[in-house]
Parts: sequence; structure tokens; C-alpha cells
Amino acid sequence: MYVLGISCFYHDAGAALVKDGQLLAAAEEERFNRQKHYSGFPKLAVEYCLKEAGIAIDDVDYISFYEKPIVKFNRILETILARWPLTYANWVRSMPLWLKTKLHIGQIIQRELGTDKDIYYCQHHLAHAASTFLVSPFPEAAIITVDGVGEWTTTAWGIGRGTEIVINKEIRFPHSVGLLFSAITAYLGFRVNDAEWKVMGLAPYGKPTYIDQFRQVVDIREDGSFRLNMDYFMHTHSTEKIFSRKWEELFGRPQRPKDTELDEFHEDIAHSGQKIVEEIMVKTAAHVHKVTGQKSVCIAGGVGLNCVANWRILQETGFDSIFIQPAAGDSGGALGTAFYLYNTVLKKPREFTMMHAYWGPSFTDDEIKTALKQTGMKYTYQASEEELLKQTARMIADGKVVGWFQGRLEFGPRALGSRSIVADARNPKMKDIINAKVKFREAFRPFAPSVLKEYAHQYFEMPAGMDAPFMLLVPKVRPQMHNVLPAITHKDGTGRVQTVTEEYNGRYYRLIKTFGELTGVPVVINTSFTQTDRFGG
Repeated sequence: MYVLGISCFYHDAGAALVKDGQLLAAAEEERFNRQKHYSGFPKLAVEYCLKEAGIAIDDVDYISFYEKPIVKFNRILETILARWPLTYANWVRSMPLWLKTKLHIGQIIQRELGTDKDIYYCQHHLAHAASTFLVSPFPEAAIITVDGVGEWTTTAWGIGRGTEIVINKEIRFPHSVGLLFSAITAYLGFRVNDAEWKVMGLAPYGKPTYIDQFRQVVDIREDGSFRLNMDYFMHTHSTEKIFSRKWEELFGRPQRPKDTELDEFHEDIAHSGQKIVEEIMVKTAAHVHKVTGQKSVCIAGGVGLNCVANWRILQETGFDSIFIQPAAGDSGGALGTAFYLYNTVLKKPREFTMMHAYWGPSFTDDEIKTALKQTGMKYTYQASEEELLKQTARMIADGKVVGWFQGRLEFGPRALGSRSIVADARNPKMKDIINAKVKFREAFRPFAPSVLKEYAHQYFEMPAGMDAPFMLLVPKVRPQMHNVLPAITHKDGTGRVQTVTEEYNGRYYRLIKTFGELTGVPVVINTSFTQTDRFGG
């Protein structure tokens, strides 16, 4: 039985294909059309999934979409009517799009795929919940989903047992952690739904100077529930701006114009805003742990990519273990809706655990040679993997920056050893070199380490044998290792770790092992090929 999951028409379109309860393929459309955060129909991603399985669309038994458009339309319509006439511009912009397109998503999917098969729909936050719990290693667990907004829900928690998911509580639009973080992102002059990473990267340089002001913006209760003070927000009636003039008056400055200099004020805003978001997440998780009594927690939604909050949840809330799959944002909705239909709706037993992120396309040596010849690039073919690893490890140790392209493409926003830029974490100049000459991005942004799992606890303050395969947790670098790993030790002494095993990371593991044998340090810098605002390469 084949189930095709699809997410699109908001941001980060993607597709996932499940066969008899096993994931065969999953990919984001942006990786094929090179349009960052592409939100249109994921035609190329679907075509890839079908090709990977060796089937046609007629062989697919079920097609499932990651949210319910009519429910979402009701929310938009109610919001417009509630804030009329402030929402007149929203009405003019959104109604034609919804009436012509988004209310007919089922027909659009059928037309794009050339099929008359029925289209099934899953609630947005159920798709998020399913995307983490149903592919987790846990037979039962607490579930927390947090994002900007789905249909109405912005935050939800519940319990997963076996193939069943029960949502116990939710917070609804317009109150949203994701939209709060979007407001912070926009206020700092960064692009919303793209540059939230920059806020997280900037935060350690600042101080909690504006915590009291943020407490006027959002009221946080001990159980993690919250309400935004809507005097400071405009997302209920504006498509142009998310925060109001009153927000700017509260913090004492107007919005930072894009590409202007960042100063201590912006660092303190980032730090204070990040701390407030962490507080909401930690209090929510602590409450969920207390109420459910579960030992494990599964997290999804765009805010689930906030690595610092994730680590604090694991350390401070009573949970013994945590699982977040690599595409925690909307593209992972394709994964969730497919497994929700297969496991929960059809009541098929769970048979799959997501242990790695390599679900995209791979290329043969001949295909790579053809591409290199077409671009006129000089290359040397090395048939021996042992020699390839030795030569590459030596290049890294000698200060070279290496483009590492092998195996299947990663699913989700992180480069995890298949499409990675790899460099020496021991080199104190390497962070600035890559930021300035390769990535063309802000100097404050950190780089993540990949480390052999069996050695991770020696370099980072994490238990021996702990898995962190998706770069979604941020432990401290051990103090004695700050000088050993200066290029990946962030301003606050942390590192966004990827643990690597031979079983699941294969050749990438063997590269780091070879580098470790050469240098005595089995840790490398790992970052993506993407450059500022576009894909690199």
C-alpha cells in the first residue's frame, strides 16, 4: 500500500511517500527548483518520490494533504469580519486567491498529478503531531506542537499511544509563539519565515535587558499557556506588518532597516525575545510532563526547530528523552499526514522509526561526471573510498573548505553530511573565513559540529551514547574543549551538535573517523551549501 503525503500553499512545500508503513522518500520542492522556501505545488518533489519507488501516480492508494483548507478559510474570514474595516486590504488581497485557488486544493492536486483519486485531509497540528510521534522510537509519549498557525491552532499538546494521538489542549490564533518570534525577527530587520535562525544566532551576544518589555507583549502563565497583548501586533488585520507602532514605542526604536548595522540594542532584543520564547516552551513542557506522566516527549512545528529551547526542555522539564524529526516545520507535514492516514486512520501497526534524514535523491558517479563536464569543472575521480577519505581528511586538516556531496539528499533544513560544507573545527579563523568567503553572511552566525557519537560526550556536556542526529539540540561545549574547537563554540559556549554513526551516516562517519585519526579530534564543521537568500553552488 502506497500513501503520498503533500504539504504546500503556505511555505516549505514538500512530499513524502510511504509504502506498507515504511518511508521510501521525502523531499522539499525548493531542493529541485532552487527557490528557497517555495510554497507552490511540490510537483518535482512528488515526481521524485514516485520515481524513487518505481511507480506511477495510478499505483498510489491514498493521497493526503497536511491541513484542512475550509477550516483555515473560516478562520481567515472570521478574522477579517471581526476587525473590519481595518481588514479591508486583507479582504481585497486574500479573497480572490482563496475563492479561485485555495478552496479548491483537492482539484488542484488532482490536476497537477493527473489523477481523479480522492484527496484526504488532515488537521495541520495533527499532521505535525503525527510527523514526530508516529516516526519516533517511543511506543507512547507526550506530544507538543508549536508554530505560527495552522487552521486555528498555534500550540497544542497531547499524548500518543501506539497509533493513536489525542490532543488534550490547544491555544488558538491570534495568540502564537511562532508569530511572536516572527515579530521579533521582523523588528530586527530579518526576513520572516526565513531568518529566524539569525535571531537565535544573535541572541547569545546580548543581555536580557528587555525582558520586562516583552512581559508586556505576552502574558505567560505557569502552565506555559499565554496570551499576546494584541495592542502590540497587527497580524489580525495586516499582511504587510506583524507588529504595531506601539511595539516600537515600547522598545524605544523603530524597526531596523534591512542590511543596516546591528548594535548592542539589537543583540539585547534578540537575547530577551529568545529567552521569552524559551520560557514559554519550558513551562509548557514541564506542565505537560506533570499532567501526562510520560517519560518521553515528541516535538514538532516550526518552533520545534528552536534548538536552544529543545535542549532546555530535555534538561529542565523532567522528560528523560526527546524526539524531533529533521523537517519539523511545514514540509514535515507531508510526512505527518502520510503516516497519520496509514497508522491512525487505517489503523495499521507502526513499523518505522526515523533514524536518519537521508530520504531525497542520490546520483551515480556517471551522473556526477556528466554534470561536472557540462559545467566545465576540473575533477579527479578517485575509485578507492579509502584514498578518497584520506585525501579529503588531509585537505580539511590543511585548512581547506570542502564541499561534500554524496548519498541521498537530507529531508529538512539541515545539511547532515550528504550536501555539506565541511571544514576544520580546530581552526579559530575558520568561522570567519566561511561566513565571509563562502556563505556571504553575517559574522555573528555560528557553525555546527558533526562529531562521532561515541566521542560526543568527551567534547560536549551530554551523556555518553546520546543520539542527536538532526542538529536540533544545543548542549554546552565542555570548557576544556573551547580552545580545541573554537570554530564551533558559540558566544555562549554552546554547539548545535550532530552525532554521527556508521550505521546511519556511512561514508560521512568514515570521513570524520579518518579526520580524527589524522588529527586526534573526531569533530568537523558542518554547514549547508546555501548562501544568503539563495542556494549556493
